[in-house]
Amino acid sequence: MTASVAGGLAHELAAAVEQLRRATVQVRTRGRATGAGVLWDAGLVITNAHVVRGERATIELYDGTAAPARVVRRDLRRDLAALEFEPSGAMVSAVIRDAPPLRVGELVIAIGHPGNLVGAAALGIIHAAERAGERRPRWIQADVRLAPGFSGGPLADTAGRIVGVNTMMQGGLALAVPASAVAAWVRRAHAPVSA
Repeated sequence: MTASVAGGLAHELAAAVEQLRRATVQVRTRGRATGAGVLWDAGLVITNAHVVRGERATIELYDGTAAPARVVRRDLRRDLAALEFEPSGAMVSAVIRDAPPLRVGELVIAIGHPGNLVGAAALGIIHAAERAGERRPRWIQADVRLAPGFSGGPLADTAGRIVGVNTMMQGGLALAVPASAVAAWVRRAHAPVSA
């Protein structure tokens, strides 16, 4: 790899991480940080069901602003939860990757809040992705370390486009719900979004 290619990749990754941090929230229940969430749309956060076990949570945005949120939909099988909150001011929603299909070997970025680190980034590589024509999207498997606090946060490509929602580690690999499955779930749910 030439120095100019490596420098270009480093610049691209840094820009993607900055963009992703702005679209990633910290989810708190009972005052404690329990995981991350993705600003899916204005007033709507997608996270894991295991991150918010109750019906209410507090989300903390990139700029430190906190807002009360309520669970408007939960899917325990896919480990997804949709949180609605009252948006205030301008915020950056996630950019979802529609195409091209995710390929084995692609670099991906995970953003989360492990321990006291807000907006921590981890870099990895896709091990297995959903295949075209599958009736049901499988888990995305990536060789990226997800420490506690990454649950519910984004898994994204190097351009900062969301490809999945991080859920757990299994057999040394990170598992994420494919963004296409999350988008379909949100559409089916018709989750209300505050204006």
